[in-house]
Amino acid sequence: MAGRHGRACKTINSVKRPPSLKKNDKAVILSPAGKVDRHMAEGTATVLEGWGLQVEISGHALGERGRFSGTAAERLEDLQRAFDDPGIRLVLCSRGGYGTTHLLSKLDFSTIRRNPKWVVGYSDITALHAALRHHGVASVHGPMAAHFSSEGAEDVSVRYTKSVLVGQPLDYTIPVPPGETLNRNGVARGRLFGGNLSVFCSILGSRYARVPRGGILFIEDTGELPYRVDRMIYQLKLAGVFNRVSGMIVGRFTGYEEDDQMHAPLLASIREAVEEYTFPVCFHFPAGHTRLNFPLVMGGTARLGVNTGNVSLQQ
Repeated sequence: MAGRHGRACKTINSVKRPPSLKKNDKAVILSPAGKVDRHMAEGTATVLEGWGLQVEISGHALGERGRFSGTAAERLEDLQRAFDDPGIRLVLCSRGGYGTTHLLSKLDFSTIRRNPKWVVGYSDITALHAALRHHGVASVHGPMAAHFSSEGAEDVSVRYTKSVLVGQPLDYTIPVPPGETLNRNGVARGRLFGGNLSVFCSILGSRYARVPRGGILFIEDTGELPYRVDRMIYQLKLAGVFNRVSGMIVGRFTGYEEDDQMHAPLLASIREAVEEYTFPVCFHFPAGHTRLNFPLVMGGTARLGVNTGNVSLQQ
């Protein structure tokens, strides 16, 4: 078991889905990485209270220590308390940024393994999703405080997130844009893993980034230059990731400009890198650093279907 001092442990093959949220369940908003504005955290609390939850903002969630919400010790204290408190059923990360990897080797996952609870976030929270999956707990790649507070309870991504957390099945059918040529048709079934490409690559080779055989890889990113994305895709390829997966979901890549000195546009370069494989691939899935950030259950089993008319995903 990996304890507070990072002792080695075995990967847990089965993944538990936390219990569905119920009225009056307790939720906590915390900041394991970057700092967040108070109004974003408070706006998120308002939405969660509208779901019938009891909400608290953790002690260091609104702190500021450079680009972080607090020291590593302070951020660890908030997250460990949320993991260990049997009354807390939802842990909503306020934002990503950078810093979650500081905490992984010091976290004690023993309590959350015995009593799983939902953890929600994306971007830098990819590292935490990977660690939770390693310890046999499913979690949600989904919107965080900026989204909840600015878009509100009626936003489609927020409503889908609530649906997943209260136990409804995830079932998306996404129309394929006219003229789409990058998708590769087919059907895949396996455990969903991945998240933010640069964060996932940063932990590749650690015990937290184990690739499930037959898994479905999801990737997205923002603000990364095309040559850097190409380098990370080839890092995955050289590490053998594409030899183990049954499918790949390419979410939204945002905040970049194409590089005319590269061999292909960014998304086309991803497709070229996996040309030799046969697994289905879909592009432009509505998840990532974008307003359409549909929740995904990381570590949960999924069925991905890609055809000329639409992309379907069920969990």
